[in-house]
Amino acid sequence: MATTSDIKNGLCIKHNHDLFQIIEFQHVKPGKGAAFVRTKLRSLTTGKVLDNTFNAGVKIDPITIERRKYQFLYKDELGFHFMHTDTFEQINIEESLVENSDLMKEGDIVEILFHADEERPLTCDLPTAVEMEVTYTEPGIKGDTATNSLKPATLETGAEIRVPLFINIGDKIKVDTKTRSYVERVK
Repeated sequence: MATTSDIKNGLCIKHNHDLFQIIEFQHVKPGKGAAFVRTKLRSLTTGKVLDNTFNAGVKIDPITIERRKYQFLYKDELGFHFMHTDTFEQINIEESLVENSDLMKEGDIVEILFHADEERPLTCDLPTAVEMEVTYTEPGIKGDTATNSLKPATLETGAEIRVPLFINIGDKIKVDTKTRSYVERVK
């Protein structure tokens, strides 16, 4: 068991029958009254972010989390299938654990968070940006660049995002996987 003095960003704890990762924290020592720790916690099971305040010295229950690199193989009715990049062991993960799964294509390397004590996958993190080919978009109108307008585009995995007017079918673009937004054209 640890106490609130051991709290740091990225620490994973068990709290209220759920697993949380500490996103940010602040030790507060008011002039009057006892000290406390104000935290922002992200649930590793649901992804929700909540604010919580711990009194100073309260016991917390840290858990061991491991990040492992896996390669995405394919998707079927059982979920997503991945292969460990070192041991070649294969696992499958249900679709709800993968955020923005339509931005993932076969062969991509992802990081899967595991609860080390139970060997249970918690989340699957895509790389911060992926390169995709545009398979369909309306043609841009020449000279219509006075404003930075966006148009819908369909990517090779079927994902739909908004891109600038100068992007055409067949262009390779970089997409931010957190915000699902266009970053740049790839040469």
